[in-house]
Amino acid sequence: MAKKRANIEIVNRKASFEYRFIQEFDTGVMLTGTEIKSLRAGNANLTDAWCLVERGEVWIKNMFIAEYEHGTSSNHETRRSRKLLLRKAEINKLEKKAKEKGYTVVPIKIFFSERGLAKIRIALATGKKEFDKRETIKERENKRELDRVQKIVKSRQL
Repeated sequence: MAKKRANIEIVNRKASFEYRFIQEFDTGVMLTGTEIKSLRAGNANLTDAWCLVERGEVWIKNMFIAEYEHGTSSNHETRRSRKLLLRKAEINKLEKKAKEKGYTVVPIKIFFSERGLAKIRIALATGKKEFDKRETIKERENKRELDRVQKIVKSRQL
């Protein structure tokens, strides 16, 4: 009988507030054994992480993966640089855009594919201005208010 895997997703919520995503890519990532075990336990954080494209390779910097609690002395470093796996055409596209002013590459989410492989969703993004952030807050508050009103109306109909 096949073992069911938990659908673990680690999301960088700060990124969607700070940046406007232009294009998203799902990438593989090179990890060690203790890193993958720690990820499966959900012990990671993308809040301070960022991506760098250099010499035809994409790297994720400052991504936190907690040490595996049952690891030995050969446990991994928590904030080391990790190589992302993309096709050459995608890397070239990211490299060209990242060199332009105002564009950056941001990690959005860590998830596991259907085959059980760790993937990272990255996005080519531009930074939001202060008024864009205020607009995002307004939209979120309006949606929350609308949901609250709909819940009240629905409860009165019952």
